[in-house]
Amino acid sequence: MKSDHKAQFCEDGRDVAKFFLDGMMKTYWTPIYNIVYSNPKLKKFVTGFIVNPTSVSIYIGQKHIALEYHGSELYEDKGGTINMEVNVQDLSESDAPLLAQIIGFPNDSTVGFEFPLPNFSEDFICPTNRGFDALDDLGWNMAAQNSIMALNSPIPTPNEGEFSRIINGRFFDADKNGLVTRHVKWMDFFPIQFDGSDAEYDRIRFTLAPLEQMVEADSRYIYPAPTDYKFQKLPIINRFIELWGNSASGETEITRFLAEESHKFILTMKFGAVDAKPEIKCEWQSQQKADIKPDFFMIQPNGFADIVEFKLPHIGKSAVVGSDNRESFAAWLNSYISQTRVYANYFDDPNNRAWFEEKHKFRVYKPRRWLVVGRRKDFSPHEWREIIADYRDVDIITFDDLIDGTTAQFYR
Repeated sequence: MKSDHKAQFCEDGRDVAKFFLDGMMKTYWTPIYNIVYSNPKLKKFVTGFIVNPTSVSIYIGQKHIALEYHGSELYEDKGGTINMEVNVQDLSESDAPLLAQIIGFPNDSTVGFEFPLPNFSEDFICPTNRGFDALDDLGWNMAAQNSIMALNSPIPTPNEGEFSRIINGRFFDADKNGLVTRHVKWMDFFPIQFDGSDAEYDRIRFTLAPLEQMVEADSRYIYPAPTDYKFQKLPIINRFIELWGNSASGETEITRFLAEESHKFILTMKFGAVDAKPEIKCEWQSQQKADIKPDFFMIQPNGFADIVEFKLPHIGKSAVVGSDNRESFAAWLNSYISQTRVYANYFDDPNNRAWFEEKHKFRVYKPRRWLVVGRRKDFSPHEWREIIADYRDVDIITFDDLIDGTTAQFYR
């Protein structure tokens, strides 16, 4: 790259992104693509989104420009084209540290000084104090992956005048809805010189020189992903906890996550199944009734399937009602149990069973029914054991039970 591309001067803040992208294309993206494209072996392990990002976000601060990549970690050959969506945020009017603005979590650290961002951070975890308490409450596994965790720390600040990079960084906070997560797959910080002294225009100077020297190494960089089976799965459990740990996540989002092929182990390991079949429509054969669609059929080794139904982990109301010695489940919980009873009634009909087996190639008869709802803290252990004994035809477990039952399989 010619030297006159190393520094860019912009009279209009809206031009910054254009000049920056032009420089990135010449300095980094085109050279790294050419290296990978000419060496098929690199395609097997190169970080996909630095070669063909789905989109990039550009954040313009007072001391740095940050570039964040989005997309798959796996390489996808797009036939020699680089086509991506570009999102630009001008944050230069604020004096707040750029990364703190990008992450957007209120600072609750009791430390009275800035925490410098290392020039290279891989597998970095930075929860606010609120976020750490939420992670601990949810049973988030701190040992699920190799990481460096900053505790009671403000969001780190890139060093002035220095290039910095974050790879696979996770930031956590908590609000009224529960856990809040911000994942940074890859973000580079480029130092800039910002001159706003002129009344008519701003002047910004930046250099892409650090990336010129990193093209070869980055084309061979292997994104941090665990290879051991245990440590491939434990981070997925953490991602699941992060999802349902926020009450804004609905039932559909929760079941959709579990239905992904690489996530089904959470269910199969807990329920001793060989496969999990999500949302199969069951049509009544002998009666005119609305179709039913259980969340999951858990196919057991003997070829028969049990049924698992999910409700929300955040119930926000009492699950047990009644005075001493007359306790019972609240009406809303009984309605969930009744829903699973409809599933059992469906498969009591031999016509329904025959139709279902012919269509879906597995059998359901007298299925064991599981209801996953709430958190363990929503029920006192003594009350829970007494009441659950009255519902011998359905098993009710909490989200904590689901996570603990799956995770325990890795520590036998």
